[in-house]
Order: sequence, then structure tokens, then C-alpha cells
Amino acid sequence: MAAIMRGLQAEAYDRRYSDRELIKRIFTYFAVYRRRMIIIGLAILLMAISSAATPLIISNGISFMVETSGESVMLLLIGIIFATGVMIWGLNWVRRQLTTELIADVILAMRKDAFTAAANQDLSFYDEFSTGRVVSRITSDTQEFGEVVILSTDVFNQLAVAGILIGVLFSIEWRLALAVLALSPVVVLFALGFRRMARRVTRQGTRAIGEVNKSIQESVTGIRVAKNFRQEMAIFEGFSAVNQQAYDINIRRAFVMANIFPALNALSGVGTALLVYVGGLSAVYGSISIAAWYLFVATVDRFWFPVMNLSAFWSQFQAGLAATERVFALMDVETAVVQSGNRQIERIRGEIWFSSLCFRYSEQETVLQDFDLTIAAGESVALVGHTGAGKSSIAKLVARFYEFGEGSISVDGIDIRTLDLHGYRRKLGIVSQVPFLFAGSIADNIRYGRLEATDAELLATANRIGGGEWLETLPNGLDSQVGERGSRLSMGQRQLVALVRVLVQRPSIFILDEATASVDPFTEYQIQQALNLIMANSTSIIIAHRLSTVRSADRIIVLRQGQIIEEGSHMHLIAQEGHYADLYDTYFRHQSPKYQPAAGSFAHTS
Repeated sequence: MAAIMRGLQAEAYDRRYSDRELIKRIFTYFAVYRRRMIIIGLAILLMAISSAATPLIISNGISFMVETSGESVMLLLIGIIFATGVMIWGLNWVRRQLTTELIADVILAMRKDAFTAAANQDLSFYDEFSTGRVVSRITSDTQEFGEVVILSTDVFNQLAVAGILIGVLFSIEWRLALAVLALSPVVVLFALGFRRMARRVTRQGTRAIGEVNKSIQESVTGIRVAKNFRQEMAIFEGFSAVNQQAYDINIRRAFVMANIFPALNALSGVGTALLVYVGGLSAVYGSISIAAWYLFVATVDRFWFPVMNLSAFWSQFQAGLAATERVFALMDVETAVVQSGNRQIERIRGEIWFSSLCFRYSEQETVLQDFDLTIAAGESVALVGHTGAGKSSIAKLVARFYEFGEGSISVDGIDIRTLDLHGYRRKLGIVSQVPFLFAGSIADNIRYGRLEATDAELLATANRIGGGEWLETLPNGLDSQVGERGSRLSMGQRQLVALVRVLVQRPSIFILDEATASVDPFTEYQIQQALNLIMANSTSIIIAHRLSTVRSADRIIVLRQGQIIEEGSHMHLIAQEGHYADLYDTYFRHQSPKYQPAAGSFAHTS
């Protein structure tokens, strides 16, 4: 069992809800559709009355036919039964059609809320939790809930039938009807015994599906790496292991769910046998007629079916509750980044001030400690330093992707924690180290920076870089398809698209985590030209990996272990022969056209 459940522990943000809390919250989604629910309820009630009345119509009709010996009565009885069947079919069609629409609307609303919650999470959330598992909650778990709710309408129909039939039983023989009522709680309690087990195995089943989705996502995303190293079989074996785990768990779940109804059927059979015995004795001793006893037994058999359905449903309903619990847990995750205000700003000059700033990813991983830095409006600053010096953290904190501890970050003298986060981020232009492009055309990806931009604006902006020569290398210009994650473009072309996207946006603050990938000199020139156009009209924070970018910055900030150890221009820092001079020799010198490898080095020759 431990092997089956390995890796399926709850996420840190998962929480337990009581059945009452879940049902109350679920009802808020259905409450919007009260009119549709009333129609469905009336259809279920009329179906129940018609179904329960059918045996009474047949019984009374046959008795009347025997007494009158009339053929017309038989035809009338057949007509009534046929009409009742047609009415039940029609009501059932209305009920199922409206229920399907209702469930689809509820799932739509629930998925919107879950997706909104996921989209509003901070980057720290996705640093810790798998996106594949998040996707599973939004898709698979909401679908699981919908399927169980559709089942619940059948149960409500059965519940109405049971209520009507118990009245019929009392009309036939009230003492035996009391015996039936006495046995019913035993069946219900037995079914409730499956409840906790059903909830547990369903929760594990949904987590298993999340693991499968995670494995598929990682495998498909990394398929190029796998093919480069000829490791297709390795990722297949990894997926097979996770898939087998999900299979084992769902087999166990199916075993639990499949045994609920047979167990209840056996228990109700014992109850029916007792009633047959007691009723038979009563008939022998004249307490009840043989005909009444037979009608009672036949009605009891019809009564047990909805009672068993209702009892079994509560265990099956736990599947829906377990799935919904995971969806609501995602909705209820509190974001790490919390704004203390909602101040709107129309324009940003771009002065940035870090004051005694402290930041850590965890208690054991302090990145910045009492960090102070002022960046003037319109100034371009290049951050350099070894890996782990805090360069990317500074950029992410300015964008409010992470929450910091002590100290403050101010923009134009305003604490960024008091700003409207959505409005503030609209003033930021960000290009990550590996630019992400959405599947679609280049124009679609550029317009992502400003949705209202016209085609003419996009073309004019793209032509500002090298006279638009980079577009000539593409098959259809701005209409060229980029493929998934920009796979049809080179890394240099992706960077150009990402930079044009920021140019269209016209941000007040520009943040660039420059890519380290090597590009040809012409593409590097175009990239630098785009950077110059952006930096000319914004405050810029550049995590620089190219010598050309470092030299073009107004000021270079040298970081080591979250502290500023040097700052100044390129020539000034080189003259100091300090830490920057060492970084230059290590990372940048070889990018200079005047660079000559030392004798005996492994210089590349062609």
C-alpha cells in the first residue's frame, strides 16, 4: 500500500473541509440558476409520482376489470399506462437536458474561479508547486464533480419515489410499514460506513491523475532534450511508472465503489426476507389478506431500490466532494504578495529606491540583507555578479513577483506595496532570460504588450530595429507562426520579438534578464539597437550577460552575496582592477572584438 501511495501526499496548500462547508459552498454556484433548479425539481417530483402510481394503477385497474369483465376497461388501462410512460419519458428528457446545461454552467464558473485563482498566484507559488497538478485540479477535478452532480439528480428522483412509496406501504399495512422504517436506518448506516473510505480513495485517485498530468507535461515539454540525449525510453519508463501507480489506485477505488451497491443489495434482501416471513405469518393468521400481503411485498421491493440508491449515493458523492475539496483549496490559497493599499497611478517617472531591504527565499536562504540602492528616473543600470549574487531577485522584487521582509521599495517616492498591483505592472516592461512566446503569429505575440495596438503600429515598431531587416528572414513577416513556446524561431529571433513587444508597450520601467545564448554579430547588433530604443525612454534594470549591454548602461552595479561592492561606469570599474575587472576577464573579455586568446589556450579554429 505504501508503494502505491508514494508521491501522492497532499500539497502544502491543501486543506480539509467538512461536508457541510463543501455543500454550502457548492450551493452558491447553483443558487444563480434557481429558476432552472425549480423546473428540474418539479420534473423529478412528477416523475416520482408517476413511477410510484404505476403499480397502483395496474392493481386497481385489474381489480376493476375483474369485477366488471369489460374489455373497454382493459383498453383504457393500457392507454393510461402508455400515457404515463410517455409522460415519464418526457419529464426525464426535460430533467436531463436542463441538468446537463446546469452542470455545464456550474463547471464553467468553477473553472473560471479556479483559473483566476491560479493566474493570480505569485511566482513563489509556482516555484514550489507543479503546474501539471494545478492543471489537473482545474480540469479533471471539476469534471469529476460534474459527473457526481448529474448522478445526484437521479438520487433525488429515487428519494421522491421512496417518500411516496412509504405512504403507499402505510396505506396497505401500517404495522409492516413500521417494520420497513425500522430496517431502513440499518441500510443507511451501513452505507455511511463506506463514506470515509470512499472519500479517502477518491482523494488519492485525483492526486494520482495530477501526477499523471504532471508527468505528461514535463515529458512533452522536455521532449527535445530527451531526443538530444536519446532518452525517449527513459521518459517513457518514468511515465509508465506514474501511470501504473494511477492504475493501481483507481482499481482500488473502483473496488471500494463497486462493492457498495452489492453489499446494500444483500442487506436489503435480508430485510425483505424478514418482511416476507412476518407478513406471511400475518396472512396465515388472517391479520392481512393474501392479496394485500403480495402487494406489500412487491411495493417493498420497489421501495428498497431508491433507498439503496440513496444510501450508496452518499458514498459515491464523496468522490465529488473530494474533487471539489481540491478545487476549493486552490481557490483559497492566499497569495504571498499582499498589497497594503490600492493606489492608482497614471504616470511613473521611474525613480526607484531600495531602503534597508531584506529578502530571503527561505529561512536558510538569505539573498538580500540591508540592501540600499537608488536608481534615478530614466537611468539604465546593469547588474553584474556571480550566480547567486541577487541580481534576478532585485528585478523580481521591483516587479512584486515576490514578497520581501524588512525595508521598502519605492517608486517615485511611493511604497510599491500601496499601489494597485495590476495598474503598477502595466507600467513595467519585462523580458525574461528565456523569452516565452505563445503559439500564434509574431504579430499576436507583439500585440500581447498592448492589445489595442494596430497592425500599422506593430509594423512601424518592428521596422525601427535595423530597418525591419530581421522580418525579412521570416517566411511571412509579422504573420509568421512561432510554434509552441516559439520553437520555430531562433533564440535571437525570440529575443527580438520579446523586445519589440516591450517597445509597443512603452513602459516606464524596463527589466531585462538578458539571455546568455550566443547569437551572430548581426542579430546581437539588432538586439542592442532594440535595447537602446527601450532604455532611451524608461528606467532600466538590466541583468547583463553581453559586453555590449554592460557598456551601454549608465551605471554598473557589482553585486556579491546580496551586497553592492562596486559601482560606476565600465572604464571606471576596469581602472579600479577590483571585482568587476575579474568578472570582465571571466565573462566579458572574450566578447570584445580585440580579444586574443592567450598562447596555449583552447581557442576555436575553423
